[in-house]
Amino acid sequence: MPTSRSKAAAPSLTEGPIAKTLFVFSLPILLGNVLQTLNGSINSIWVGRLLGETALAATSNANFLMFFLISAIFGISMASVILLGQNLGAQRIQEAKTVVGTSTSFFFILSIITGALGILFSPLILELLNTPEEAMDMAVIYTRIMFAGTPFMFGFNLIMAVMRGAGDSKTPFYFLLLSTVLDIGLNPLLIRGYGPFPEMGIAGSATAALIAQFVSLILLLAYLYGKQYFLRITRDELHLLRMNWRIVKLTIQKGIPMGLNMVIVSLSNLLLIHIVNGYGTEATAAFGIANQISSYVQMPALAIGGAATSMAAQNIGARRWDRVGRITGVGIGFNVLLTGALVLILLLFNRETVSLFLSGDTGAIEIGMHINNLTLWSFIIFGIFNVMAGVVRSAGAVMVPMIISFIALMIIRIPLASVLGNYYGLDAVWWSFPASFAMAALLNALYYKFGGWRKAKLLEQASGASPA
Repeated sequence: MPTSRSKAAAPSLTEGPIAKTLFVFSLPILLGNVLQTLNGSINSIWVGRLLGETALAATSNANFLMFFLISAIFGISMASVILLGQNLGAQRIQEAKTVVGTSTSFFFILSIITGALGILFSPLILELLNTPEEAMDMAVIYTRIMFAGTPFMFGFNLIMAVMRGAGDSKTPFYFLLLSTVLDIGLNPLLIRGYGPFPEMGIAGSATAALIAQFVSLILLLAYLYGKQYFLRITRDELHLLRMNWRIVKLTIQKGIPMGLNMVIVSLSNLLLIHIVNGYGTEATAAFGIANQISSYVQMPALAIGGAATSMAAQNIGARRWDRVGRITGVGIGFNVLLTGALVLILLLFNRETVSLFLSGDTGAIEIGMHINNLTLWSFIIFGIFNVMAGVVRSAGAVMVPMIISFIALMIIRIPLASVLGNYYGLDAVWWSFPASFAMAALLNALYYKFGGWRKAKLLEQASGASPA
């Protein structure tokens, strides 16, 4: 029999009207995405205005590199969250805590390895990225400090993901707000050395992020244990922090394809930045700005897609397949409306938005505006297939979405940008976005409609039963 605490932890994402539940659950995730993107944008503004175009190009290259290496183990956490959601949907609370304990230990070890590799190989990889020579030294400094804080960042994001998988999206938002305020506030102080703070230049921007993540992680842990959160690991449950190899094996089997999906996305971005770097510092800075702006356009898709994944995982665990299809349809509808509205607003204020990142009348502003005109509308398509892919993954079917990403990005986007770029210049790079998104949407829709993803048996595998 479940304890009273287990009863209190019964998932709420399997009940109530789907549209209202999805909207209420996704809203804090959306606001959290706003904060994270705003954090990166404001910090880019600080770097661009206080240190100049070269420093902005350095951070653009460094952020692409860090995202690539982090993506290598991102899928492990996503597999854990999906398994957690299905266990909670089936009201298997103790199994859910076992997933949390194993994931914490395994994820911590992987984060240490990733951070060490990032520090060690940053100069080599930045060189392979064709990073502009004048930006290389600053890019190396920035990247190494960011990777030194990888364990804090990974721990903070893992805890937030677990809470969202358990149906709580509000608490993670509050601590993300704290992290964002700290990061934004510390950036100019550490870059220029105002008051008692040392003048650290580009290193100050990275150090501000490290401090913000560390402080937020410690306070979030203190809050969870102070509130006796039902998924916390108590003193009597420290044995759960040991590796449960059955869960480790399953999270690796399911996590590697999702991690590879992230690697494919980030590798595509790295190859694109390599192509763009060949056109000079102005193009690199403009591409960095355009990516910051497009991050805002992706926010509804990522928030609603993430909420749909958590909702679908719990409903699959509860065997509520009737709700899973409706979750997909409502999620797509929300994405079209919200993403379309953001695209319209940003295009109406295109020059004003791009000009926030750089002072003066530079060529990078015109290039950035042109990128927005050609690419922003295509993120509506991105939102459509993101929901479908998220629901499919929530069932434990992860291989086909990874293959679709590979086809769309590595077979469509990169060849289009690279080969046609020789004939049509940078426009071929920008048009590769809608082309790849359209292919991904078509293939995901076909698999969602006709594929066998509903037959995945994640909980049976987690409990040791033979997979169907």
